[in-house]
Amino acid sequence: MTNSHSKEMKDILNKIDSLKSVLDGYRPFSDHVVKQLKDYYRIGLTYTSNAIEGNTLTESETKVIIEDGITIGGKSMREHYEAIGHAKAYDHIYSLLGKPISEEDVLSLHKLFFQQIDPENAGRYRQKNVIITGTDYLPPDYQKIPELMKKHIENLSRKIKDKHILEQASDLHAEFEYIHPFTDGNGRIGRLLLSILGMKNGYCPVIVPPIRRAEYIAAVRKSNKGDLNTLRAFILSVIYEEMKSLTRLVESLAR
Repeated sequence: MTNSHSKEMKDILNKIDSLKSVLDGYRPFSDHVVKQLKDYYRIGLTYTSNAIEGNTLTESETKVIIEDGITIGGKSMREHYEAIGHAKAYDHIYSLLGKPISEEDVLSLHKLFFQQIDPENAGRYRQKNVIITGTDYLPPDYQKIPELMKKHIENLSRKIKDKHILEQASDLHAEFEYIHPFTDGNGRIGRLLLSILGMKNGYCPVIVPPIRRAEYIAAVRKSNKGDLNTLRAFILSVIYEEMKSLTRLVESLAR
């Protein structure tokens, strides 16, 4: 890592931590604020994470599907199930914040997300090798996944000295996407795990805006080849923007 890169990284981490200090001043949040934030991110995370994967539902369509059970004309059932499944997986993350993440937790998140879409593969690692279109990256052999995931789960609970927790979270996101443990849903489960790591440490859920989709995918692909810096810089930039939004939101709700 070059010095200039280190300085940029340090600067944005300092800005993020300054915002966290402001948020800490409002903690513990009241029940009212907690409910508002949970509802806000339930829609925001579900809409953006699905949109990154090509789901065409808008944010307002996502909201009415999840909250009112309304079916949107002209949209596929799969898109509806992705919205409902992601919201269920999102609801589950709050029960995971106070404990180390286990392999069972990761499989449960996938099952909640995928059970209406593909019940046979929901909550289980892929049973075959896959290729990812549009890239020369070849995910690990499926027979290696249990062993790779066992190590990944251990890494999720390990604090690395001299590395900021958010840098570590970004590197762990890269590791999960590299393993590509499921037939489908790897990006969405990986981003939920990234949010869990942030939230456990007092930061915001991680929202990747659909407008930055190409930039995000390019950064993940670079990380597959061993360049972790591009993804770190990207993840920190979206966390910084979301921390600003969250701070404004908490300040307005606390009035």
